[in-house]
Amino acid sequence: MDTSIKTEGNAIIYCEGAFETPFGKTAHGLIRFTARYNVLCVIDSSCAGQDSGLILDRKKNGIPVVASLEEAIDYSNKNNQSPSYFVIGIATDGGVFTDDMLTAVKDAITAGLNIDSGLHDFLCEMPDMVKLAEEHNVKLRDVRKTALETRHFFSGNIEKVKAFKIAVLGTDSSVGKRTTAQLIVKGFNNAGMRSVMIGTGQTAWMQGAKYYSILDSTINDFVAGGIENAVYSAWKDLKPEVIVVEGQGSLMNPAYPGGFEILAAARPDVIVLQHAPARKEYDGFPGYPLHPLKKQIKALELLSGKKVVAITINHELLSDKKLNKKINMIRKKTELFTTDVLLDGTDELIKELKKYYENC
Repeated sequence: MDTSIKTEGNAIIYCEGAFETPFGKTAHGLIRFTARYNVLCVIDSSCAGQDSGLILDRKKNGIPVVASLEEAIDYSNKNNQSPSYFVIGIATDGGVFTDDMLTAVKDAITAGLNIDSGLHDFLCEMPDMVKLAEEHNVKLRDVRKTALETRHFFSGNIEKVKAFKIAVLGTDSSVGKRTTAQLIVKGFNNAGMRSVMIGTGQTAWMQGAKYYSILDSTINDFVAGGIENAVYSAWKDLKPEVIVVEGQGSLMNPAYPGGFEILAAARPDVIVLQHAPARKEYDGFPGYPLHPLKKQIKALELLSGKKVVAITINHELLSDKKLNKKINMIRKKTELFTTDVLLDGTDELIKELKKYYENC
């Protein structure tokens, strides 16, 4: 079931110095899937010359990493695919632009590229950027600003939604919740069950999600209503059998506590928990040890009154041998179905989730 927008144009993804880190999560999402752009290449001089898919998922995708904007434009033109968008693929702490990033944006504007940014610093509120964009006849689009334009207060309409609702939450931020949610949607659709994802962040919007609420730029009073409205709108328009809600942050993350609003407003039937077993501390915060997996499961179940029914694994920093060992250990400790959907696919996970769908 196609619930995304149509492609707007060819894009270069800017991820300088961050593609091999969690800060590159927007770029990661876009090279894995986007309906909004045709991604041509990624800029990151620290890993230039490699295939982006091979770096990220151990599988070639034909999207190269190049060292500079000049190389990106040259590569694109040689392949007869002129770029029209320069997309910021870095999610910085606090969503702020660094000086180097702003310089890169100015260079892209001068090269005649439209700019899409998901950061909290709004380019359209920077007079020099606005002037430069006008001079070069390009558009500045601040994705998070869209969340400020529409507000919804919780109404209770969520009780009218009869779809099987799955929340894909995480034990940390930047852990792969969105990617897993997308793969679950694809898996259900491939199994002949109408399914749709609810995006909750700027990257999902960039990927072309039709139903979304960008939580981290929404005034707190309207966060629950935004989630509810996105879920209810998807149900009202499409009557899907399955709705999958992308998580944000994690319940116990010191800087990005998230998930409670999704549990409270989307009222999922089950929870899938995304986990990176190689992480010892919360992403970007040394000295803040990750809470134990079983404790996080217990907290989610206590708050929601629903079950965590599967653990999905982020394989970062793990060899195949160590990954298999971790999966087996987690299965034994939690007695829950555990899998890496990027490497193993979703067939078995969908079979597991169907058990709960049938009993819902």
